[in-house]
Amino acid sequence: MAPTQAEVTKLAEVRDELRQRHLRPAADRPATNGRGIHHTALISSDVERTIGFYQDILGFPLTELIENRDYPGSSHFFFDVGNGNAVAFFDLPGLDLGPYAEVLGGLHHLALSVTPERWSAIKDKLDEAGVQYLLESKTSIYLSDPDGARVELISDPLGEMYGEKIG
Repeated sequence: MAPTQAEVTKLAEVRDELRQRHLRPAADRPATNGRGIHHTALISSDVERTIGFYQDILGFPLTELIENRDYPGSSHFFFDVGNGNAVAFFDLPGLDLGPYAEVLGGLHHLALSVTPERWSAIKDKLDEAGVQYLLESKTSIYLSDPDGARVELISDPLGEMYGEKIG
């Protein structure tokens, strides 16, 4: 159930308080310890179908397909999503996993940045393939991958959201 207007107002106040307590001006922030996201790993029920979707429809090249070191017989495969970043998948044969579900601590969506030109070309490819999606403004397309994980294709530049810097 969506929050009431009074609850929304209170949540905004809490968010403002958190921002004041924890968000430092850019000049006062320490350097990050991170170098970037090495990869994000999701679960695939069908390796070939996942490759067809991410490589052939969305245009993210498959870069590796190896055995998962943690689960014999399982595949671990990677797609290049730009800037040295990868999205990876595992298939876990023999496990009876349920369908994708949003849970606390789980994946809400995976936002992948593409140029405006590529964004338009991918949108056309989605239309040709009959893939359903939600067009949000002229910068975001939300869709589900073959296993139900929500993917956003966003044409805002890296480090920006809605025309505002986020870094």
